[in-house]
Amino acid sequence: MILGVALEEAAGGQGPAPVLVAAGEGGPMWPVSRAAARTAARVCVALDLTDAPTAPVAAIRVGGPCPEALRPVADPGVATIVRGGHSLTGRRLAPLDTEAVRRFAAGCGLLDFAVTATGSPVLPEHELEVAAIIMAEVPQARITLSYEFGHPGLREREAQAIRNTALSAEADRIAGDVARELPGVPAYFARSDGGLVSASYFRRFPLACDLGATASRERGRAELGPDVPDGVAAAYGAARGQPVALVERIVQARGRAELERVLQDARDEALTRVVSAGAAPGSARIAETTVNPLSYLPDGLYRVRVTAGGQLWPA
Repeated sequence: MILGVALEEAAGGQGPAPVLVAAGEGGPMWPVSRAAARTAARVCVALDLTDAPTAPVAAIRVGGPCPEALRPVADPGVATIVRGGHSLTGRRLAPLDTEAVRRFAAGCGLLDFAVTATGSPVLPEHELEVAAIIMAEVPQARITLSYEFGHPGLREREAQAIRNTALSAEADRIAGDVARELPGVPAYFARSDGGLVSASYFRRFPLACDLGATASRERGRAELGPDVPDGVAAAYGAARGQPVALVERIVQARGRAELERVLQDARDEALTRVVSAGAAPGSARIAETTVNPLSYLPDGLYRVRVTAGGQLWPA
């Protein structure tokens, strides 16, 4: 039995009330008792994080000075700008101010960090250095690095990194609740694009599941019909999902041969990610690769997007 769970708001605002739906060869079955749910081969959880509680974030931007209106926004939380960063061609703009990073990490009093460096989609060196310093100062820190989101715009990447980090504590709580409620049952969480990710992937990248219930509900309605209750459709849609992972990068390549090499690196990373998202290794495959030259920037810069998919481990 594959169990789909949709976390729907209970009547009277009493918090999330789980809707349990079993998906099997004979079609959907609901309701499902808690006792029966504990015998499921796996559980697939659909939830939207739009209104989820967020934690205060310590945001670190690595780059040059900027107008006050363009400074990092971490509300609630604190933010700073430290010297360093690279251009989108990989040229170092300034040495990383490691001491400023160390002082901020040690003194901010927070556990959730978002790190954004100029040029990091091409060369993430300074974001990785900042993460190492944070871990040395705050061993329990949860850290999001903006280069993992691949957007060329600094402020867009920064906003995604801050929101991902802000959701990390809540994702950790939700994943823990599922594990306690269904001990020993492998758990997966619905992505905003209709795929699934493992609990560990969800804890690290909750932003990937920001609209998981919305996407699952659309899948469920398509398979069960439009008159099915929303909670049932979302739970069933999640149970029908498969692991998906996405890698987005800005790459620099001079010539076709170099572009093929960096594309292969992105494909390899996507395959690794989809396995970490819960796919059986032998089933991992590249579903889509898109390559677009970046306009108004030096030749040889491309935005690469690779999607990988796979099958869940046999139930």
